[in-house]
Amino acid sequence: MNKKVILITGASSGFGRLTAEALAKGGHIVYASMRDTARRNAANVAAIASLAKDNNVDLRTVELDVQSQASVDTAVEQVIAENGRIDVMVHNAGHMVFGPAEAFTPEQYAQLYDINVLSTQRVNRAVLPNMRRQKQGLLVWISSSSVAGGTPPYLAPYFGAKAAMDAIAVQYARELTRWGIETSIIVPGAFTSGTNHFAHSGSPADEARVAEYDAGPYSSFGSEVQKAFAEIVPPDADASAVADAIAKVVAAPFGKRPFRVHIDPAQDGADVGFAVLDRLRAEMLNRVGLSDLMKPVTNV
Repeated sequence: MNKKVILITGASSGFGRLTAEALAKGGHIVYASMRDTARRNAANVAAIASLAKDNNVDLRTVELDVQSQASVDTAVEQVIAENGRIDVMVHNAGHMVFGPAEAFTPEQYAQLYDINVLSTQRVNRAVLPNMRRQKQGLLVWISSSSVAGGTPPYLAPYFGAKAAMDAIAVQYARELTRWGIETSIIVPGAFTSGTNHFAHSGSPADEARVAEYDAGPYSSFGSEVQKAFAEIVPPDADASAVADAIAKVVAAPFGKRPFRVHIDPAQDGADVGFAVLDRLRAEMLNRVGLSDLMKPVTNV
């Protein structure tokens, strides 16, 4: 087995935590990154250390705040100093808020964009120089079926940010192939348990935001969100399926990794939407004579 050095953002819980554990159990050196490891996430750090010891796996934690370039740079430098390289970067960090689109201030939209989109740029600028020197690597992006599938209301800031992140991931994929760097975009659908994304719809913070703005026309949004997801997400939907899919991507041979992987218990049609979008983009590359950008170059 080809052991990889893997860094995952937002790995204190949810998809990130499940993925870190799955990859470590697969024999890789995995860094589960999170912010505030000494206080807010101290319990998670201890739990991860205990799991690593009990299962005899190489699962480590590292302080990394995706909203701080200095924090990102320090974490990446630590991983490289300890291992000489980073083979796989998993862009998982993200945040979701619920509420009517109108109820959010522009500054709140910008904050969600910073967490879900600009964070990946901070990380890429720290990690990619190392991967380009290696002439091989893998970027894994956690997208969302909302980008090309059915979308219920009251999630505009998150859906908009995820669409932006996905578009950037596609562009990076094309630009990095000549350095032997692969891209896999993981497209989860809705999960109502196992991840913090959908577990807190209609939370007190979300309700308060709406009440502060204008509770009148939107007063029932919390119950509507909960009802919508209850109707489309099977009760046995298991978020660990996302982690398992990522582990399979990492284990696949170079040049054989899928560009997109869908894990969607709600079957919202994103697989159909993305098939059309990705085909159109590939055809454009063919038309302009850049079809070689669709496959990574073998440089080793």
